[in-house]
Amino acid sequence: MKILHLNSGNETGGGMFHILSLLKQLKKSTDVTLGVFHDEVMAQKARNLGIHVKVFKQRSQFDITVARKIKDYIEENNIDILHSHGARANFISRFVKPKKDFKWYLTVHSNPLDDFINQGIKGKIFTKLNIQAIKSADHVIAISERFKNDLIRLGVNEQKIDTILNGIDFNIKPKTYYNREKFDLKEDDFVIIMIARLEPVKDHETALRGLKEVLTKADNIKLVFVGDGSRLDELKSLVKDWGLSDNVLFLGRRDDVTEILTIGDITILTSLSESFPLVLLESARAKKPIISTDVGGVKSLIPNENYGYIINVGDASQLAEKIWKYYLMKKNGKLGEKGELLYNHASKNFSEEAFSQSVLEIYNKYQ
Repeated sequence: MKILHLNSGNETGGGMFHILSLLKQLKKSTDVTLGVFHDEVMAQKARNLGIHVKVFKQRSQFDITVARKIKDYIEENNIDILHSHGARANFISRFVKPKKDFKWYLTVHSNPLDDFINQGIKGKIFTKLNIQAIKSADHVIAISERFKNDLIRLGVNEQKIDTILNGIDFNIKPKTYYNREKFDLKEDDFVIIMIARLEPVKDHETALRGLKEVLTKADNIKLVFVGDGSRLDELKSLVKDWGLSDNVLFLGRRDDVTEILTIGDITILTSLSESFPLVLLESARAKKPIISTDVGGVKSLIPNENYGYIINVGDASQLAEKIWKYYLMKKNGKLGEKGELLYNHASKNFSEEAFSQSVLEIYNKYQ
């Protein structure tokens, strides 16, 4: 089976790690290639994993002539499956598929209605094109049951949608354990880590409001943002205006997330929309208790409060309440038990191997 996975290639968030972890496993039993439009971080990481990379250079994000290059590659290499990820790759794949005899699979990593929030007319156009592409694919993989239902409401044929939850490699361990002093944090600080792109869909304001509220009970609570994005300056200004500068740290994009998690007590995610967040699986692997908004497939990872806390989207008071519960658990020496329970549950149910096997089963099902 020869498979071409297609992505824009400028992805650096959870989508990138989803694709790379999948391809790392698939290359053990199939002939798999990662096709990208940009030869950047993602492509280099793929090469480092021994994944074959093919660059289909675009002159701009609107350049659809690249579809011709992809068609030729598929024909010359007898590709059986084209599997696209992300709005741009989905859009280009529509121009590739009609004239070629292969199956087109498409993975939906996020709610298509949330991909271009606050991007005006351009965002509306891109959203419409992406939805049309999803409807056109032969088969669609949704990374949560909630996303499957979202797609059905958007008019995607239910019969061609399968749900597969993410998985990660639970054998990975930190290369080093960071000292908190490296980040101007104290040993007795209660450190909250949020790994998320600095974009509207991640709703960092709710995290900041929750922090501000819980700081009325204790002043040694610190919030560490990991990630970059278009809202960096805006969020830094907000932190300053709200008097939170002493309690919020911006680390930017990091390639050492596994190691960064060693300095934290808990992790949070306040997103408006997600699929099945890989950052939460990484937190589970690090045995760090979680608070997440009720998005995507989070309830599969946190089925009840034994494994973590789920809050309503935008509910800062609820977030503050759960942070305080964890804070008291740490004081009572009980926080580690929470992390162990989460780790045991996640490692049994969301391994990288199980995830890739599920994708293979879907490939074989429709061949």
